[in-house]
Amino acid sequence: MESLFIEKKFAYDGSQLRSLFAYLEHGVLGPSIISWQGACDIPFTHMVDGEDLLAKAVIESDEMLHFIIEIFDRDLFAGVALQRMFASIARDYLQKHAAAVLNGQSLMREGDDIYWNDRKLSISIATKSPVSVMVHFAMNVTNEGTPVKTLSLSDLKLNPAKVAEDLMHLFKTEYQDILIATQKVRPVN
Repeated sequence: MESLFIEKKFAYDGSQLRSLFAYLEHGVLGPSIISWQGACDIPFTHMVDGEDLLAKAVIESDEMLHFIIEIFDRDLFAGVALQRMFASIARDYLQKHAAAVLNGQSLMREGDDIYWNDRKLSISIATKSPVSVMVHFAMNVTNEGTPVKTLSLSDLKLNPAKVAEDLMHLFKTEYQDILIATQKVRPVN
């Protein structure tokens, strides 16, 4: 699995959640996880979550840390499992590295989202293309421009670029471990 933190800031509008985005736009070929910082504003034309479409949800933020994961030749169930695995890895990482700010309280993962009490830190969606499954996962860097009560990496006193590099490393390690686990067992009759 390849990874890349993109230094240039750019906004996420949902159009980036497409096959081969990491390769065609950033030269990252194959199974990958990429990350960058930028605003978020997803119009209904690019919204893929039916629940959000029915609710006419506003999904926007002035600054988020974005991740796109792309894995080939897998079904949507695998994509959602990877999405929730990433959310769990992120929650555990943040719990450990923001312990002083959290002061003994726990971050909670509900499905693919992370919360601190009633404050939402993240957004996420998994979807499928003809060739791959893709996950978009993003965390607020600030609380500015959000339509709901939010938590941000700034609140947690964490550097977004370091968080990105660390989370991509942890995800890649877990993904590689899963692949190895699938290759070391004998079939049963």
